[in-house]
Amino acid sequence: MLCDADLWSDLPELPGEVVHAEITEPTIGGMAEQVLSAVDGKFTLVGLSLGAIVGFEVLRRAPERVSAFGALSTNAGEPRPDQRQAWERQAAADFDGVVEETLPAMFAEPRSPLRERFLGMAGRIGPETFHAQLAAQATRTEAFDAIAGYDGPVQVLCGDRDALCPTGFHEEIVKHASRGRLHVLSGAGHLLPLERPAVVGALIGKLLERGER
Repeated sequence: MLCDADLWSDLPELPGEVVHAEITEPTIGGMAEQVLSAVDGKFTLVGLSLGAIVGFEVLRRAPERVSAFGALSTNAGEPRPDQRQAWERQAAADFDGVVEETLPAMFAEPRSPLRERFLGMAGRIGPETFHAQLAAQATRTEAFDAIAGYDGPVQVLCGDRDALCPTGFHEEIVKHASRGRLHVLSGAGHLLPLERPAVVGALIGKLLERGER
């Protein structure tokens, strides 16, 4: 949520074509169809937070299309009542105020020098797409069945200082994945590709290799 392709721009160069799929529909299912229509044939799918939640739905709908899957800083459980209340409140609030309110939870260090990068992405996303993302979050369902039904390699990555998606969320994902691996980054927060681009890039590179086997 509130991120664009700049989230991944510091990663080292990856082999093959990289496609940044738009996720702007107001449902998780609609977003999954956007991902599936962004490329032809099989692909490796990597998503962070909402992007990974959409990825779970892609696995449910078309697991045969996904060579390998990377889930970063995310949650495969169904929305909690407090989350639904927060999304409703955010949808009715001033956009700039919501972005400022969200900012401290994005990084391990509240005064991170990366704050401006997040604010720039949020500004480009804008309130209209943000409201669609909030609406989509409300359509989430528990995704553990989709994860369990996928037989490809799964790389799960999180920071141990993520205030939004703690390590336990990711341990649960790996528990349901037949070929899952978990990597926990010490001292890292939620937006891992900005905080630890070299590590994230290396792990995605290894995931690509696993997907080719």
